[in-house]
Amino acid sequence: MKRLIFLLALLPIAGMAASDPLAPRVRVETSAGDFVIQLDTVRAPLTAQNFLRYVRDGFYDGTVFHRVVEGFVVQGGGFDRAYALKPTAGPVPNESGNGLSNRRGWVGLARGDSPHSGTSQFYVNLMDNVGLNPLPTRWGYAVFGQVIEGMEVVDRISLMPTGAVGPFGAEAPLTPVVLRRATVIGEDTAPPAPEPPTEPQAPAVAESEAGAEAPPGEPPTDGAPEPAPQP
Repeated sequence: MKRLIFLLALLPIAGMAASDPLAPRVRVETSAGDFVIQLDTVRAPLTAQNFLRYVRDGFYDGTVFHRVVEGFVVQGGGFDRAYALKPTAGPVPNESGNGLSNRRGWVGLARGDSPHSGTSQFYVNLMDNVGLNPLPTRWGYAVFGQVIEGMEVVDRISLMPTGAVGPFGAEAPLTPVVLRRATVIGEDTAPPAPEPPTEPQAPAVAESEAGAEAPPGEPPTDGAPEPAPQP
């Protein structure tokens, strides 16, 4: 009888440890610490599955957070350590009308000017950015998950000094923040690869070579920096 009670007591713990297939969790290991994203595959099925594919393929391993705007977003998932844009799969249809909002701690898919151009790059909202949500007259930026552990790590990244690095004229961390590995919690994964030797920081380039940077608060873009639109 005591053994049965003991086993029943363990059931809630086992249930808590099991991963919800409709809300998979991804651990993001970075050089600044780790954080966990819980995905919403019900409201954002295409965007969440797209993100999971990149995670399972190891695409994000060894990339950098190339854009940090304090009080706005931390963005990564597209550039390698040499600040070269990685080739991606095709774009994902925009799911910004799914009812999820660009609030602090929520994760969205970066894209270009075209509403259906998002691929691998993602961002974490540092505050409530309702201006990124859709309106009846325009598309928004699709939210597909939420940071449920380690938001203090994202905040730490947001406070790092930024400037001109590689192809970016501004907003790139002067000390590279490397996404060492992203894994789906509960899935068997290979051990992480040995950390490569630290590479010299990519030299800054003149704005005329890299292209003018979008001003702080500009929506997250997927791709190399583009000139800011003129009023």
